[in-house]
Amino acid sequence: MRTPRGGRTPMASPPRPFVLAVAALLALLGLWTTTGAAPAVAAPGQAAGARPDFRLPFACGETWQLQTYAGHAPDDKKLDLYRVGGQTLGASVVASAAGTVTEFFEPGGVEINHGGGWFSVYLHMDRIDVRLGQQVASGTPVGRLGLVGTTSAHLHYEQLYDSNGDNDGETDEMVHPVIQGTEYRLTPAGPFPRVTSTNACGGTPSPDRFWVDTFADAPGYAAVDCVGDTSPRCAVQGKLLKGTNYVLCKKKGDEVRVGSSYNHWWLLTDLDEVTPGGSGRAYVSAYYLQRWGNNEAKDNDGRDIKLC
Repeated sequence: MRTPRGGRTPMASPPRPFVLAVAALLALLGLWTTTGAAPAVAAPGQAAGARPDFRLPFACGETWQLQTYAGHAPDDKKLDLYRVGGQTLGASVVASAAGTVTEFFEPGGVEINHGGGWFSVYLHMDRIDVRLGQQVASGTPVGRLGLVGTTSAHLHYEQLYDSNGDNDGETDEMVHPVIQGTEYRLTPAGPFPRVTSTNACGGTPSPDRFWVDTFADAPGYAAVDCVGDTSPRCAVQGKLLKGTNYVLCKKKGDEVRVGSSYNHWWLLTDLDEVTPGGSGRAYVSAYYLQRWGNNEAKDNDGRDIKLC
């Protein structure tokens, strides 16, 4: 459990004599683990105590800028990450190394125990895609970046080493992060490096096409900010017919709302019918997706559609 300064809300604890008595009994039975956390799982081939091969906590090939600021406390160990050449808000966060999910906390946070005393922390997600006790591989989706506890979309990221041996990563055990073999000791004055992820690059690559089901014919537009715009640049290019279709990527744009249903994502695709003079490749609103609900843009297998 981290201190309140680290952004976590501590839970009420039973009286210490009671805790010690229970701990002693469980220790005799060989069942004691601290704070009820799931047992640590080391990465494959990792010796106890060895630093995991931490990768950037984003999909292979994505580039993110590493930043800090005065008062980050400690400024040189905590990282704020911002997407370069893509959308930060709504980006998928992935595990930076193999391990076990051991804690959820505010604001929008997850902690992963990587074994050997090593932990990583991820903050400001508006959706958590893992469960407590789940074993994850490097590159496993952890959650989605949102505006939880911040007004500027970014991922707050930390690495910690359990120096006191209590099987928990705490604020005062934070270390200088090492990502993809490079140690970072940032200062508020910069420079702020840009890093391209090599996380799970040897695994299954992101598909070139994402297959989705649409519940109705969807009009296609050349831009994603055409709601209510009748100018020539926002003329309908054609339509994507109802059924199973592929899309290439998604982009944030104007919200489409009908009753209680809404979506601000737009999907780049090749239209089935093209108006005279129109473009066959255009954006359709993710509102027409048959699955996943409001403001979601996933394919039929539940994968987040990549950003354009």
